[in-house]
Amino acid sequence: MSQYLEPVEVPDPAALAHVQQLCDIAEPYAVGPELDELFVRAMNESNAWHAARSPFFARLLEAGPTGGAPLGGIDELHRLPYVHANFFKAHEVVSVPEQDVALHVTSSGTTGQKSQMFFDQWTLRNGQRMVARVFDSYGWLGEDEPVNYLLSNYQPRPGLNLGTSFTDEYLCHFAPVRSVEYALKHTGSSHEFDPFGCARALLRFAEEGAPVRILGFPAFLSFTLDRMRDLGLPPVQLDPRSLVVFGGGWKGHADKQVAKPELYRRIHDQLGIPDERIRDGYGAVEHSVLYMECANHRLHVPTWSRMLVRDVGTLEPLPYGERGYAQFVSPYITSVPAQSVLMGDLVSQHSPEECGCGLPTPWFAVHGRAGVSRNRSCAVAAAELLKGTS
Repeated sequence: MSQYLEPVEVPDPAALAHVQQLCDIAEPYAVGPELDELFVRAMNESNAWHAARSPFFARLLEAGPTGGAPLGGIDELHRLPYVHANFFKAHEVVSVPEQDVALHVTSSGTTGQKSQMFFDQWTLRNGQRMVARVFDSYGWLGEDEPVNYLLSNYQPRPGLNLGTSFTDEYLCHFAPVRSVEYALKHTGSSHEFDPFGCARALLRFAEEGAPVRILGFPAFLSFTLDRMRDLGLPPVQLDPRSLVVFGGGWKGHADKQVAKPELYRRIHDQLGIPDERIRDGYGAVEHSVLYMECANHRLHVPTWSRMLVRDVGTLEPLPYGERGYAQFVSPYITSVPAQSVLMGDLVSQHSPEECGCGLPTPWFAVHGRAGVSRNRSCAVAAAELLKGTS
């Protein structure tokens, strides 16, 4: 699987030299003053890149706290202008010519507002390389034995361009495919959650004895375990090398959400998968950096990005431990001015010492989501498919 770790070149090596240098760092959780300095230089290059190619961002940068001036240090990161993720639900903005767009994905399901995100070849391939490096750091890349996949996501169909589906399909490249089953089956006109099909797949996987990888929305696996329990099915023992990686959250279905410790315990009890091989991941189509849980189930910030937390009333930056809006910053994206994005998620950020796993970067906890009902994500649309199946 080394092809996913191969070098990728930025669109303009002269204009984006420090972006290249930052993104070429192979260790996902490296820290140090020199890396902070490199990050600032890369962000300044990223801002200049987008300002020269996006009239929207050029105006935003000039009107921001820096007045368009470069950042002087990592302690000035809070002065970066940011774009609210909801902006991309109403506007299509790009910083590359149309012919350079390699991928167009959206964030929502069958109805509702959709974030429109566009990726050039560099942004796409480097984003995939970041994911591969995180998986490789945990030893999940390059396993040779074919794997049975249960994708707790949408079965592909022509024209489906959801970011979550694209990500899960890509993750299937990290271990050889033995078979693939989907929780959301395409019916011809829509998608329907198939808990019986998921249960049958898990029983078959247990009989075959090969490793299993379960990827996608946690709600669907939770409801599948409920259905197996309700049917009186005894626990199964999947290969202990099996892996569960969640993404997408429980948005829109909070009334049936199971706390992570409880869900992880049920997965271990009913499927036999060890706790250390059950992880949640955070990401968004508007900010496609992967934030993966460590062995202590904390979402750590990787080397290629930084995180700020802003007060929900004043939007002022907050210290560790206080809850506010998540602002994610990374210079890797060249196709859309989304290098500094304010999300609707309510989070708190914490020091690495508060985790104790040994990773040296800060981590964050997601406490919920703010926003009006019409701002739906693909997780919301998927959760609606659960109604009547549990």
